[in-house]
Amino acid sequence: MLSYVSLLAGFALLIVGGDLLVKGAVGLAERFDVPPLIIGLTIVAFGTSAPELFVSLDAVLSNQPGLAVGNVVGSNIANVLLVIGVPAMISPMAPTEHGVRRNVFAMLAATAIFMAMMGFQGELSRLSGAFLFALLIAFLVWQFMNARSNKRAPSFLDEDEVDAGGQTGTGIGLRIVAGLVFLPLGAELTVSGASAIASSLGVPETVIGLTIVGVGTSLPELAASVAAAWRNHGAVAFGNVVGSNLFNILSIMGLTAMVVPFDVDRRIIDVDMWVMAAVAVVLAVVVFCRIKMGKALGALLTAAFLVYLYALFASH
Repeated sequence: MLSYVSLLAGFALLIVGGDLLVKGAVGLAERFDVPPLIIGLTIVAFGTSAPELFVSLDAVLSNQPGLAVGNVVGSNIANVLLVIGVPAMISPMAPTEHGVRRNVFAMLAATAIFMAMMGFQGELSRLSGAFLFALLIAFLVWQFMNARSNKRAPSFLDEDEVDAGGQTGTGIGLRIVAGLVFLPLGAELTVSGASAIASSLGVPETVIGLTIVGVGTSLPELAASVAAAWRNHGAVAFGNVVGSNLFNILSIMGLTAMVVPFDVDRRIIDVDMWVMAAVAVVLAVVVFCRIKMGKALGALLTAAFLVYLYALFASH
């Protein structure tokens, strides 16, 4: 019971801590007159990946790499099947956001490179991590140049997160401090709780990372997409999912491997990375063909995720 309490408390701290850190950092940047575009491309983009980053770092530092990789792979799978599937059942939506096709190209390329590294090396070295992170920097520069020429912000940003003005100096400081305290504490509780659950259920930590932890760290994206769907703005989910999946690979896996190189579980190489690739291709087809997602397709994606979860646990 305590392990489940630890896991839930960890998720809650990660969600609250990530939100506080982003809002505080945006407020600080605005007080120094940093342009909103720069805020979005740096602070918001990195800040919204903070829960996954802290969980993966804590996992590898605790010698549990299965949780670290499973967190990212499982989160990317959940982002497509749940974060798009569930809102589509609430309100029909189509990938109409500016620049989303361009970002899908980048996401597919990052996915292919990440898979090649795992498949051929069976590990993520510091050099591999540095290469992934260098690709992230190149992507951000590319986005910055495109956004400046088009006078439009990148599609994977949340306007509510970029616009965090009106904060007092004290409020900004408290948000940043609270975020920096809650995130590592939440990560520690999440990893320890997930590890205990894996032991009690007799399943590998990789499976827990792919399921419970992967879904848990996708909860902020899911909540935001469901709220947007209620307001008939569900199309924002496509841009957010593409951006989140890209940052999960390039930022989280890149930084984590740079800190602590680690081996990749054989199960992920043989099975789950291909599931991640398959759902990425499904997302690309939906975006490039401008397919309108309704209740039927949303239910199909959600059902596919439930089948994947069942198969994961049934195989162990």
